[in-house]
Amino acid sequence: MMGCYQLLPVLCIVILIGDRADGVGKVIFAINAGGDAHSDINGIRFQRDPLKVGIASDYGKHLLSVGRVHPSDQILYQTERYHHSTFGYDIPITEDGNYVMVLKFCEVYFNAPNMKVFDVVLNGDHTIISDLDIHDKVGHGVAYDEMVPFKVANEAKLLVYNNQESEIRGGKIRVEFIKGYRDNPKVNAILVMKGELEDVPQLPPVPVREEEEEPVEEHEEIKNPKNRKPSGPRSPDPYEDVTLTSAIFPVFVAIGSFIPILFCLCKL
Repeated sequence: MMGCYQLLPVLCIVILIGDRADGVGKVIFAINAGGDAHSDINGIRFQRDPLKVGIASDYGKHLLSVGRVHPSDQILYQTERYHHSTFGYDIPITEDGNYVMVLKFCEVYFNAPNMKVFDVVLNGDHTIISDLDIHDKVGHGVAYDEMVPFKVANEAKLLVYNNQESEIRGGKIRVEFIKGYRDNPKVNAILVMKGELEDVPQLPPVPVREEEEEPVEEHEEIKNPKNRKPSGPRSPDPYEDVTLTSAIFPVFVAIGSFIPILFCLCKL
């Protein structure tokens, strides 16, 4: 009997690990799009991407660092899956309740906004992100997460998003990345958790970019000569005596011309 009590804490630990990571909600689905399996700093296990549609890319590994994310988890934003057409993932859902989908993005290629723009649709009926421009949101090489809360009801038969319902078929919901007019749709990682927004690990705020200092114009320095400090002794002006020399030079020429004439007159 004592042995059963000793095993009880171990069984509880196993159950908790299977249901949820440390300090976060119950993980339903987690994949590292275009990459291998990875366990993040919160204990969430992201599975290797099983999808065969589209192109798996690790081009983001050329980045020395990814902004807003712990160095250990940068791989989640360095690998991605993109496609020249619309593509998506099927996510199993078996229980009623509140859920949060986290779509992880990072612009690893383009260095300007309006180069990659696309929509994201949930369960075929709900546009959860419209005209997503990652670079416009956070810039180049910076992590960006979209949090999408939704609800499952009626014995996992209905998905409710923004008070709009859609039918869940085959026990799965689908998230799709829609091909638009600007390049190809993509995603870096996907996480679905059962719980509320406060149960989901979130990225730190986007750092505020420091404003560039305005250059001091030359006329501003001229207006305030008293504020300028000399860096050394005053240099002599090579043109300081030019005016005086120019004035007496004709006199010397006249005198020089008169002396020979005077000498000749004396000879006579």
